[in-house]
Amino acid sequence: MFIQTEATPNPATLKFLPGRIVMPEGTFEARSAEHAGASPLAERLFSVPGVSGVFFGYDFITVTKADGEWQHLKPSILGAIMEHFMTGAPLLRDGVGLDGDEGEEFFDAEDAPTVATIKELLETRIRPAVAGDGGDITFRGYKDGTVYLVMKGACSGCPSSTATLRHGIQNLLRHFLPDVREVQAV
Repeated sequence: MFIQTEATPNPATLKFLPGRIVMPEGTFEARSAEHAGASPLAERLFSVPGVSGVFFGYDFITVTKADGEWQHLKPSILGAIMEHFMTGAPLLRDGVGLDGDEGEEFFDAEDAPTVATIKELLETRIRPAVAGDGGDITFRGYKDGTVYLVMKGACSGCPSSTATLRHGIQNLLRHFLPDVREVQAV
């Protein structure tokens, strides 16, 4: 099994591409060892000293480190990923839900057409670009011209995430929807 790695805009996060589908649908994020219990692979990764976060996307895994150097952490992380896929163990334990349950969406009924456009732009233009950087971004709500988004994976805690929100996503949404005033991370 050959696993490629890619840098992300977040220097504390590295993207691992195992050359196969990781999550056929949805995403999964564990920001602590306690949350990792939902996934045998996340548990393996959190057993590597220095790992502080794990995110599973469609065809990638991002790992965030709290400390240590990637040159020292990477071999153990690659070994954990390889061992997991070689054993054929499930990615998630039975009964575990996918991310997306991080809270209910909120918006006024009269804003439904605007929200539909926001969601379409997220799906077609923004999420693919964010996934390329090892993360994900989902809609949470819309109120008084402000779009609320949840950032996950490499995007969560990334030094450039504020710039991504303000200059990238906010400008794109404003271009198509003049009613959008700002974008905020939840």
